[in-house]
Amino acid sequence: MTIIARKSGSTRLLGAMTALALCLGLSACGGKSDGGSHSGDTMQGVSASGKLGSKPDISFKTPFKVENQTHQVIQNGDGEVIRDGDRVCTRSLALDAKTGKVINSTWDQSSPECSIVISKKSIPAYYDTFKGLKVNSTVAVGIDESGSGSSKATESYIMALTFVSRSKNLTRAQGQKVTDLPSDLPKISLDDKGKPSLDLNGYQPKGGLVVQPLIKGKGAKVGQHQSVSANYTGWLASDGKQFDSSWDRGQASDFSLDQVVKGWQQGLAGQTVGSQVLLIVPPDLGYGSQQQQKIPANSTLIFVVDILAAY
Repeated sequence: MTIIARKSGSTRLLGAMTALALCLGLSACGGKSDGGSHSGDTMQGVSASGKLGSKPDISFKTPFKVENQTHQVIQNGDGEVIRDGDRVCTRSLALDAKTGKVINSTWDQSSPECSIVISKKSIPAYYDTFKGLKVNSTVAVGIDESGSGSSKATESYIMALTFVSRSKNLTRAQGQKVTDLPSDLPKISLDDKGKPSLDLNGYQPKGGLVVQPLIKGKGAKVGQHQSVSANYTGWLASDGKQFDSSWDRGQASDFSLDQVVKGWQQGLAGQTVGSQVLLIVPPDLGYGSQQQQKIPANSTLIFVVDILAAY
């Protein structure tokens, strides 16, 4: 899952968003990880009380010896069943394993964290446990960063993840096809799965950002600072050569609009989920005079982006 980052220097390709829930143990941070798949509960001694779907009270005997990526279902929810491929939104508490003190909480934030997708590829150590739970379940996850060179005062955590909702991502743009396209733009065709192909159609860049919806989705509008899940392909406007495509990797990319080149942020903010958007990004909103691996300096870039989710 990669996407061109805003900062240059070299083509830095960003992975999926790693907010608190992921960064504290689902695989993104340092620490000792076996990389394997744990089946069922692998932690004991943590409990939770309180109303399902609300901020839980977490209890365990301190100091608690944490083994990284071990986990335990501590509340069984009463909502919809979480299935393979679902995007889940969570609230979380992080507690110091030595003292039991809460060191971080997302329960007071205005919106939940929604970057976890239930798949063996994205969360191999937790897939078998998370899939099949019900919304409003809470899972305790052990995070041990003591072997990662961490200089943090607190290196061992218990993270209590409460699943507050689930949804199914789109796999391609869905909506109303736009028919009144300007005749001088590049032409886009789609294969059976939805992957786009480019015909430059004699297009000559005019210098500004071009934002042209090709399919108008019926989902929510994308906020300027939100995160987006998308399938996309990128080409050089100079010769139509493809330099990147999530379609070829077989997995959509997740990214924050605050982390990508300005042409993406300006072009995708305000679009709706389900839309397919043609973006033509001039150098000053892309990489400017910096060469980026397959992208020459001062390149105008052409993208087709399917917006699959926003959160």
